[in-house]
Amino acid sequence: MIATVIGIAFLLGGLFFFTAGTVGLLRFPDALTRMHATTKCDTLGAGMVLVGLMFFEGGSMYLVLKVVLLIVFLWVTAPAAAHYMARAVYRTQGRDKHAGGD
Repeated sequence: MIATVIGIAFLLGGLFFFTAGTVGLLRFPDALTRMHATTKCDTLGAGMVLVGLMFFEGGSMYLVLKVVLLIVFLWVTAPAAAHYMARAVYRTQGRDKHAGGD
């Protein structure tokens, strides 16, 4: 019972961060701020959803290990990919255009 409540709390927290990232994607003015909102929120949201799903499996250590490895993979690759995309935007658009300048 307690594991289910904790799992649901993590799932709802992940849903909140996914929603915040989506709102940031739709509302922010330029590519770099949109990328920041989606990368930070989606990485944390995916981590929380995966941790929440671990509470529903019933203690299978093999599944927990796979989910932990998946979380580590997401936490390493998502910020690195966002960094390289932001670097490309910065180099192609120049310093003034990505900041919302005219």
